[in-house]
Amino acid sequence: MTPAEIEIAELCSELIRVDTSNYGDGSGPGERVAAEVVMARLAEVGVEATYVESAPTRGNVVTRIEGSDPGLPALLVHGHLDVVPADAADWSVDPFSGEIRDGYIWGRGAVDMKDMDAMMLAVLRQMKTEGRKPRRDIVFAWLADEEAGGEYGAKYLTSKHPELFDGVGNAISEVGGYSLEVDPSLRLYLIETAQKGLAWMRLVADGTAGHGSMLNADNAVTEVAKAVARIGSHEWPLRLTPTVRRFLSEVADAFGLPFDPENPAPVIDAIGPLAKFVGATLHHTANPSMLSAGYKANVIPGQASAVVDGRFLPGLEEDFMATVDELIGPNVRREQLVHDIALETTFDGDLVESMIAALKAEDPSARAVPYCLSGGTDNKTFFADLDIRGFGFVPLRLPADMDFAGMFHGVDERVPVDALQFGTRVLDRLLMTY
Repeated sequence: MTPAEIEIAELCSELIRVDTSNYGDGSGPGERVAAEVVMARLAEVGVEATYVESAPTRGNVVTRIEGSDPGLPALLVHGHLDVVPADAADWSVDPFSGEIRDGYIWGRGAVDMKDMDAMMLAVLRQMKTEGRKPRRDIVFAWLADEEAGGEYGAKYLTSKHPELFDGVGNAISEVGGYSLEVDPSLRLYLIETAQKGLAWMRLVADGTAGHGSMLNADNAVTEVAKAVARIGSHEWPLRLTPTVRRFLSEVADAFGLPFDPENPAPVIDAIGPLAKFVGATLHHTANPSMLSAGYKANVIPGQASAVVDGRFLPGLEEDFMATVDELIGPNVRREQLVHDIALETTFDGDLVESMIAALKAEDPSARAVPYCLSGGTDNKTFFADLDIRGFGFVPLRLPADMDFAGMFHGVDERVPVDALQFGTRVLDRLLMTY
């Protein structure tokens, strides 16, 4: 085993044991302690790093490793240190124990994404102790606040310290690079090349306040309720973006299925639990998630509101917003809460070729395919503003029966130790050859 393979499980467990729960309101413990763990582990092998605290306890760590060819664009490898909260009562283990048993590392962040944080550490430590240089500069970044929008992490660094990312052309980060086993002779590795856009919207209706016992033809609650019902029951049409179309075609070919662009359901069914990731990328989505109105049973309020979580496909934002406005009708206004772009890049270039080669060198049965993520990551949100082309690539060779999609923000989150060891080998090979 390589040094990175030997220590990866303990590094991942050590990071999980640091509670970095992000509640989204500033009340969590922050990332400072986890950032200090990263800094200490880097210092052990003589790696100097920059610590940036964007607000009290909101820690970020960035370091640049010099490559042998300074003329090549640098590569950014980044992960986030924060995690979503976990209710210990729901888990079969302490979610912040980092327990290692049955060949898995258990705990909040094991998949999202302290596994990659640990792989970055393990590979960088091995490179440093062995005195190896990558071909190009590599910028490693361990970031705060991704789970709440990146305000204290990627957004802060790219706006206040963009010089940390000078010369970077491409980036790799979370939610890609994992395997889907077709049979023992073929595994598809999904590399994220596209992400849906985000539109969190508040719908507001103003009406005439009055007594609940009287007739009221201008009821704000009724107007919002009708708008919410129309949006919630709307069947968005199938719209296959180039990334999604290619992914479905590749999956159909791998499973020996016909691919009908008008009816991709059989192909989606073939990928099992991963349909949670992919199914929502076949069309826009708009899910009502909050309602607010009134203060007493017999008082008709003068205003009512609702919140809708909208996600639109790359290249189709105008189509999405026009449909939403039509659905809510003339008596309800739409206010923007949070907006983020959709993004799609092509599945080509020297980084893609290097990722494919690194996967196949460690798993001859590997076939890399692009896919679209229904959510969003720091790759899209802020690094794209610096013209950095982002990919989701956390290489993991997974058991065929593992519900990987269910691990994200799920109960009993865990990652196989041997998948992490595989990932360190692939990541090391990628960083040394790209």
